[in-house]
Amino acid sequence: MSAGATPIVIDVRPRPAFLEADTMICGVLRREPKEAHAWAKSLPGASSVVLYCAHGREASQEAAATLNAAGLSARYLEGGLEAWKAGGGALDHKPRGASTRWVTRERPKIDRIACPWLVARFVDPGAEFLYVPPKEVLGVAKRKDAVPYDVPDVHFSHDGELCSFDAFIRHFRLTDPALKELAVIVRGADTARLALAPQAAGLAAISLGLSRNFSDDHEMLRHGMVTYDALYTWCREGKEEVHTWNPQAYR
Repeated sequence: MSAGATPIVIDVRPRPAFLEADTMICGVLRREPKEAHAWAKSLPGASSVVLYCAHGREASQEAAATLNAAGLSARYLEGGLEAWKAGGGALDHKPRGASTRWVTRERPKIDRIACPWLVARFVDPGAEFLYVPPKEVLGVAKRKDAVPYDVPDVHFSHDGELCSFDAFIRHFRLTDPALKELAVIVRGADTARLALAPQAAGLAAISLGLSRNFSDDHEMLRHGMVTYDALYTWCREGKEEVHTWNPQAYR
């Protein structure tokens, strides 16, 4: 899977098998194989897709056939996850008996809403998100078998001028141009570099307003998801539309 353009790799183990497992290939997305017809067109941009199940049999083969029928370029990983493990392939950890779980600091504003949005929309629709006091993040991550993010000295965090949202995009190999453009907006808003994108100031204002309107972090996340859905759609297909006042057209 390392040759040529980087494909999107998707874990399509049936839900019971996925939940029972405690590992997955590093940097992959998660989807239900029986729902491939529904999520085929919602995949972020990529030159190709590689699907895997436990052993490279029915689940991944059937899902690949569905994606190919939808006009995508899809393959399945021969031998599946077990062959990947046997070959020493890199793995990500996940909690046994659950989907992926993520933990960060409480009272989110920008990055800590944008990152869960990215995970829920593109990586793992069944992911669970925890918000805890800053000094408890690493301890909760260990106790709850969760992945910490947007705190110092962890994998999914700020790196120089890049923010945690950038780290997620890099880890999951998301090459969608609309996501990359959204990342610049998030970066500008999250690091007070509003000149990076004209939309950064607006995102910062909306995020700070949401934080003041909702004392419950998960309630803020629920409303913030709508904000990022809208920004992503604008980045993908709405940039050419201009809104103005034209009284002659309204008469």
